[in-house]
Amino acid sequence: MTLFELLKKIKPFVQPYNKLVVATLALTAVGSFAVQINALILRYTVDNISRIMVNKEPLSTGFHLLTFISVVLLSKEIIYAFIQFGQKYYGEKLRIYISRDFSQAIVEKILTYRMAFYTSEVNESGKLQTRIDMGISSLTRLVQNFFIDIMPLFANAIVALVFIFMANIYIGLVSLAIVPIYFYVSQLQANKLKGFRRQMRSYRESKNNGLISLIDSITVIKSFVREPMEADKHQKIQYDMTENQLSTRKTSFLFDAIKNFLEQFGLVAVILLTAYFVLKGDMTIGAIMFHILLFNNVTAPIRQLHRIYDEINDAMIYSESFFEILEADEEAETTGAYIPEKIHGLIELKDVSFDYPNGTKALKNINMTIHPNQTTALVGLSGAGKSTVINLLDKFYQPTRGTIFLDGIDLADYNTKELRKNIGLVLQKNHIFKGSIEENIQYGNPEATHEAIMDAAKKAYIHEQIMDLPKAYQSDARLLSGGQQQRIAIARLFLKDPAIIFLDEPTASLDAIATEQIKKSLDAIKENRTVIIVSHSISQIIDADSIVVMEKGEVVETGTHEELYEKKNTYFTIFSAMANSLNLDKITQSLNS
Repeated sequence: MTLFELLKKIKPFVQPYNKLVVATLALTAVGSFAVQINALILRYTVDNISRIMVNKEPLSTGFHLLTFISVVLLSKEIIYAFIQFGQKYYGEKLRIYISRDFSQAIVEKILTYRMAFYTSEVNESGKLQTRIDMGISSLTRLVQNFFIDIMPLFANAIVALVFIFMANIYIGLVSLAIVPIYFYVSQLQANKLKGFRRQMRSYRESKNNGLISLIDSITVIKSFVREPMEADKHQKIQYDMTENQLSTRKTSFLFDAIKNFLEQFGLVAVILLTAYFVLKGDMTIGAIMFHILLFNNVTAPIRQLHRIYDEINDAMIYSESFFEILEADEEAETTGAYIPEKIHGLIELKDVSFDYPNGTKALKNINMTIHPNQTTALVGLSGAGKSTVINLLDKFYQPTRGTIFLDGIDLADYNTKELRKNIGLVLQKNHIFKGSIEENIQYGNPEATHEAIMDAAKKAYIHEQIMDLPKAYQSDARLLSGGQQQRIAIARLFLKDPAIIFLDEPTASLDAIATEQIKKSLDAIKENRTVIIVSHSISQIIDADSIVVMEKGEVVETGTHEELYEKKNTYFTIFSAMANSLNLDKITQSLNS
């Protein structure tokens, strides 16, 4: 990304604050002239003191001169302090506002992206976080530097050059000549460092992603005593980052030395040339200090060029990945326009196949019918494609081939948001948000009253346990047990009151008592709804009105429990394995004894 392209992308975020920009520019213009006053006053002082000494004027004349100079300089500093305050305040205010808008824009954007965006290897949580954080940080730093540092410095330099040219065109040309050479060296430095910075971005993404993975996997790491191995992985990234940083600093120090030499060479040239004109009688002695101070005002932004180029290049490098995320319109969820008055729940899959973005073939020519107001169980070994079917029905993904119909309408034609308002989803492990139990249940319907929330909790058979807690519904929801959290998720569904419910292994990670308690909640919520359940629980499978048996991404059997058991095919094998794993013979003996 070029600087012009970057500024073009930032422009829409700056435009709402045009008044702040104008105020900052106005203060910058005034300030750039105020900075030159020191050089003018110094020349005036030196020349007048020389005149007083040559003419042997009384000491009182010198005191009048010093009084005048002191008043002018102090007045200038007071005014300039207000100018700097306003300039920095408006510039910082602009930076904060734009940072806020960048953050809000990226959050709003990624919320619209399809599920495949989040499951892509490129967008792992640590990498995504780094790209967003570094992108916002570098972009807002660029805005800050532009309005607080770069603009004032270059405005000062331009005004200083104008004053030098007005005093003497030859000294002006010498002062000007050093600028493009300095720019050229700084550009070489920036280009040389660009590769190091790109590599550093990659290292940072890998490091952050590794840390998040390490924290998420800490139980497994400790149980297998793999701390040394994980530390070695992290150490390699750290060593690579160290080598990259050393190479970066080495290159920077070399170019800094060259630029410092150029600046000093220019200063010597200005002093010698000014001295020549003073000796020749074309200038007064005060011109020497006058030109030295003005030349310093010219070279001040040049001294900052390395840092400015660093910031610009950081912004261009990190903004590439940031704007890739912000402008990934192809990742947006597809939606139709159809909004039904009521959803009955007749679901038909016709010749549906699906391949995940990584190429994994999950479903092959699936044909099935799910009848409204019935419970349909999807049964099969792990990897059979059961959860993938639910992902397609919730429009998290689109079928690669084939069509899904809901109440006779192509699912792709449904408005995605309106469709999901009519679908409830309970997973093996449901997410519990930071906050109270009441807030977590209310997530199912933000407009729900406290009475409605309690009613939902009662239907989910969790109300009494909540009331036993010290703070009742205001207790921290994350302190609940796994079974209690699962019933919180079911209470959310009662508030949402969807026409269709998907249950994906809702009791897989729970103990027998919790499973039995949650079964009551599930039985309550199944009434008069279309329910699709994925489970390895015998009790939930045999209660289903219809069972669809899947194997390797295909439907191999369909029917009731009794029908499929009598056929003694795939379902019989799976069901028998489930029963044997429970050791039913011994359980029966225990119950009969």
